[in-house]
Amino acid sequence: MFGLDDIILTALNEDIGTGDITSISTIPENKMAEGRFIAKECGVICGIDIVERTFKLIDNITTVKFFFKDGDTVEKGDIIAEVTGKARSLLTAERVSLNFLQHLSGIATRTHFAAKQIEGYKAKIADTRKTTPGLRVLEKQAVKTGGGVNHRFNLADGVLIKDNHIVAAGGIKNAVESARKNAPHTLKIEVEVENFDMLREALDAGADIIMLDNMSNEDMAKAVKIIDGRAITEASGNMGEKSLEDVAATGVDLISIGALTHSVKAMDISLKFKIV
Repeated sequence: MFGLDDIILTALNEDIGTGDITSISTIPENKMAEGRFIAKECGVICGIDIVERTFKLIDNITTVKFFFKDGDTVEKGDIIAEVTGKARSLLTAERVSLNFLQHLSGIATRTHFAAKQIEGYKAKIADTRKTTPGLRVLEKQAVKTGGGVNHRFNLADGVLIKDNHIVAAGGIKNAVESARKNAPHTLKIEVEVENFDMLREALDAGADIIMLDNMSNEDMAKAVKIIDGRAITEASGNMGEKSLEDVAATGVDLISIGALTHSVKAMDISLKFKIV
């Protein structure tokens, strides 16, 4: 993954500072150890390659053996992986490797749970840009691992005309027409609407995607009928707090959930050591 080492090294530098004084002062330099990553709850694993790279960046002689791959479901008590190497090195990499694995597995698990709720419907679960600064590439990959799809990665990936853009541009029609004129023709244009008047204006302007923001399920179902396939439909607005099956039943194409990344609970995973 492009830039992965930079992300990991930033985390390691933050955690280690000038050195792991506890491990250096209590453990002989050549003492070897083995550690096991153990699932303490059921969940979907994500971040295996990051765990391995974290240990390798600390000490290249460390070996990592995996018993699961990204996207696999584990049960409480399952051994996810084993690491073997110098005890100091393993302990120095422990917290950062766990932080990545727990956080990304939490996102994958949360996404998997959401996707399971809408099985049988055409809708797909999508993420947002509400990500942890510096970790977007990892978090969006975790969403895909859990069975979701990625919305735009950054501001250059697509035109998304939201409420403040509409005000600044002087209306939906002006905003869409300007986007058609100035944005690359390869990018789709999405417009956020809050009511049926805005919806009709977006349709008349030729929006490719229409985001139904904070609408009731009844209004979303009506909006889908009005759109009638002329644009992709996206349900948005506190979707993480709603019955996703009910939302999917409205006929929307996408359900975007910021909570997949901005307030996810880390999966409970521990790393237990033994001297070898």
